[in-house]
Amino acid sequence: MKEFIAQLPKLAKDKQNENKKFFAKLKKKTPKNLDYLMQEMHENEFERTDCLECANCCKTTGPLFTNADVERISKHFRQKPQQFIDQYLRIDDENDYVLQQVPCTFLGTDNYCSIYDVRPKACREFPHTDRKKFQKISNLTIKNVAICPAAYNIVEEMKKRIG
Repeated sequence: MKEFIAQLPKLAKDKQNENKKFFAKLKKKTPKNLDYLMQEMHENEFERTDCLECANCCKTTGPLFTNADVERISKHFRQKPQQFIDQYLRIDDENDYVLQQVPCTFLGTDNYCSIYDVRPKACREFPHTDRKKFQKISNLTIKNVAICPAAYNIVEEMKKRIG
């Protein structure tokens, strides 16, 4: 797995044009059963992929924190939302709350998340490969393919199945 993760950015870059063309075609002519197919491919991939072996998303990127995330996580820490923000978050260029630093503060050396039960929505949904109307997030998916081995495998499987 470590070797695959190390190769992932280059593999994704090599496939980027191919993936962009594929997603452009997918947006123009979306199969009626795409949501069903995505769910199936997502479930199959995550039967084979153990996120605890990888945690590359937590090591290399940070999630957006919604106001609901801030409320829920600060409550978990028995802090006021502003205390949580001051301690862990910053505002990015797009005016969103993000972590002050990566790797994620809440990631343990064992790849377990210390706030897993109250983690941000973005973390719960990552890599977004089982989302309805999947074709609408192609730019995000192209980025995630460089971070997440499962997302990479799912996109490769999509190209085989949907062509």
